[in-house]
Amino acid sequence: MELLVEDRGDARVIAAQAPRLDAAGVLAFKDRFREAASGAKERVILDLTAVNFLDSSGLGAIVAVRKLLAEGVALELAGLTPAVERVFRLTRMDSVFTIHAAVPEHLPSVL
Repeated sequence: MELLVEDRGDARVIAAQAPRLDAAGVLAFKDRFREAASGAKERVILDLTAVNFLDSSGLGAIVAVRKLLAEGVALELAGLTPAVERVFRLTRMDSVFTIHAAVPEHLPSVL
């Protein structure tokens, strides 16, 4: 899975570029996410706008990459499509993650 990375203010935005996050792609996702998130300071926002399908393996991968982040670095999610949002809601993971409708346009600048 290709991931696009952009630092914006205090956040590193990592945008998934595949329509599916399922068992077939979770290993590649975790490896690429680890590289992309390396050195993030305060927040990582995982933009899932392009992801239309997420299975239990994909959900597990997102939980796993959250644990890969350095202490004090928060993982937030953005751009959940209705199908992906449903998985988070049904598993109650929507109460574990901060979820934004879209990547916030204005993120604080790093001083």
